[in-house]
Amino acid sequence: MIRPHLHTLANGLRVVCVEMPHLHSAELAVYLKVGGRNDPSGREGLSHFLEHILFRGSAQFPSSLAIESAFEVIGGAPNAATDAESTYYYSRVHPDSVRRGMEILASMLMEPLLSGIEIEKRIIAEEAREDLNEQGDEVNPDTIVSRMLWPRHPLGMPTIGTLDSITAIERADLEEHLRRYYVPSNAVLVVSGPVKDRAVLDAARDFFEGWTDTPVPATPLVTLRRFTPQIRCVQDSDSQMNLQMAFLGFARDDRRFMALRFLRRILAGGGSSRLHLRLREELGIIYSVDGAIGAYDETGCLAFDLSTAPDTLIHAVEATFEELLRITTIPVPGDELERIRNSYIFDLEFSRDSAYEMGGRYGWGELMGVVRSIEEDQAEARRITATELQETARALFAPENLRLVVVGPWKKGMKKKLRELAADYQQRW
Repeated sequence: MIRPHLHTLANGLRVVCVEMPHLHSAELAVYLKVGGRNDPSGREGLSHFLEHILFRGSAQFPSSLAIESAFEVIGGAPNAATDAESTYYYSRVHPDSVRRGMEILASMLMEPLLSGIEIEKRIIAEEAREDLNEQGDEVNPDTIVSRMLWPRHPLGMPTIGTLDSITAIERADLEEHLRRYYVPSNAVLVVSGPVKDRAVLDAARDFFEGWTDTPVPATPLVTLRRFTPQIRCVQDSDSQMNLQMAFLGFARDDRRFMALRFLRRILAGGGSSRLHLRLREELGIIYSVDGAIGAYDETGCLAFDLSTAPDTLIHAVEATFEELLRITTIPVPGDELERIRNSYIFDLEFSRDSAYEMGGRYGWGELMGVVRSIEEDQAEARRITATELQETARALFAPENLRLVVVGPWKKGMKKKLRELAADYQQRW
C-alpha cells in the first residue's frame, strides 16, 4: 500500500513524499494553485505566459539552455503545464539527484530573471494562432464551449489568452502575478519514487525555506445559471465537422464524481464504449470519440469530442442524443457495469507503477484538497450501482446543461436541423 508523507514548512509550503521503492526513477514537481481563472481582465493568458518565462532563466541558471542542461545531467527533461486552476513544473530525475532537482526548481520559482518577454510573446502568439481560422475566428471547440458554459467569467477564457491579451502583457504584470500567487502557502512540492521521506524533507528545507509567504487573493467564483440548450456553429475550411457536445457538470468534490467517471467510460471510454460502438462500429461515420471531464472548485463539465464528414454530422448528433437518452432511462446492465468497474479498478492498480501518476494524485490532490488513496477510490468504485449512474445521468444530461459546438464547412440547412434535434431532445426529456 502506497502512503504519502505530508509535512508543512514554517513558510506554509506543503511537502509530499510518496515512497515507491520498487521504481528506478523519481518524479519531482511543484504544483501551484494559479491558472487561467486567476488572470486579470485584459491580461488573459498571464499565468501561462509566466510559466513559459520561468524557463528563460534564473539567478543561478541564467538561460533556458542552462536550465535544460542542468536537468539533463541528472536524467531530467523539465516541463510545465498551466490549466484553468493550476500551474505545475515537473521532471523525472535520478533518485540520487533529487536534491539537485529541487535546487534548480527553487531557483526558477524564487529567483526568475523574467527575461526574453518579447521573444516569448511571439512564440505564444504562434501557439494561439493554431486555434484561429483564416479570418481570425476562434475554431477550437474547447474554447468556444468554455465561453458558453461560463460566460463573462475567466473560466470561459482560453488559458493561453488571446492575441490582444498576449501582446498587452508586460514585465510589471509578470512581477505582480509572481508576487501574488507564487508563494509557498499556495504551492505543494512533491517527490515520488525510490526516495526516503526524511531526505526529501531535509532537501525541501534547504532550498525552499527562504521562500517568503504572503496572503493569496481570493478567486472569483462562478455564479451557476441554467439555460435552454445552446448551439454554436462556426465556419471553417476543414474537410470535417469537429463537434463538441458538453454538459454543465459537477465540482470536483461533488459526491457524484465517481459516478461521473463511470459515465464517461461507459459512453466514450474506449473500444467497448457505447458511442464508439454506435458511431464507429455500427454506423461507420467517425474514427474516434473522446470523453473528457472538467472539474473545478465550484463547477465542472463532461464533454464529448468527435469529427465526422459534413454529410453525416446530423446523423452523428442524432445518434449521440439517442445514447444519452438511453442511459438516463434504462439502467446500465450488470455485465456492462462490472466490465467498467473492473477496468477502472485495474487502472488504479496499474497507476502504482507510475511515479508521475502518484505525484499527481498526492501532490495535485493536496493542492486542491481532494487527496484520496487508491484504496479509497477502489472501494467507492465497488459501491457504485446502476441506480446511482442513472440518477447522475439524469442530473447531468438535462437539456438545459447542453452546449453544442460544431466547427467546419457548413452546408445550407445544417444549423436549422441541429436546432430541431436539440428541441426534440428537450421535448423527449
